Amino acid sequence: MKQATFIDSHKGVTGLIVFFMMLWGDRLQSPTAWTYLALHGTYGVLWVWKSRVFPDAQWEQRAPLWYGLVIWGGLSTYWVAPAILVSQRVEAQAWWMGLCVVLFGLGVFLHFASDMQKHMHLQHRRGVLLTDGLWARCRNPNYLGELLIYGSFALLVQHWIPGAILALWVVAIWIPNMVKKDRSLSRYPAYAHWRQQTWMLLMRPGPIDRAPTSPDI
Repeated sequence: MKQATFIDSHKGVTGLIVFFMMLWGDRLQSPTAWTYLALHGTYGVLWVWKSRVFPDAQWEQRAPLWYGLVIWGGLSTYWVAPAILVSQRVEAQAWWMGLCVVLFGLGVFLHFASDMQKHMHLQHRRGVLLTDGLWARCRNPNYLGELLIYGSFALLVQHWIPGAILALWVVAIWIPNMVKKDRSLSRYPAYAHWRQQTWMLLMRPGPIDRAPTSPDI
């Protein structure tokens, strides 16, 4: 099966998992729990939708069952956050929940809009380095979006463990992937200039010195 099959199935059932956690923990009257379910559950649905409309090529590779189970096990670490929220009966203040919703919204925009931009770029401008739009100031706006999304989940739970799990993912998986991608893109003549104008994970502030647009290969 494709790697996307394992990833999509996991993200797709997340909303149900969180709901059953709430049911098991008698938290169906909790505004914080429902807010968490709305955020994380919606993200899972959006991910599956995105995978159908503009899939990421790296997840289209086939994987054996054992590797799929590894994927499921790794992604299941993100279910620690709702487990803590339910078991410890966490209740956040209204303004804090509002802040988490704002971060989630910003993250969804960055993550999905940048992935769509990359998908369309590869279809219509393959051979030209993607350096405009959301990619003009950040070399990984999709990862930045995911950071805000999962950060909103961790902040809503108000416990250090979800934050530590997210940090582990960033250090062990995300950053190595970003470094690997930088090395691959360094073959483009325009890469050196683009790298000077961007940051790896955050949006670089200030004016952008745009190089002339021309095919790279």
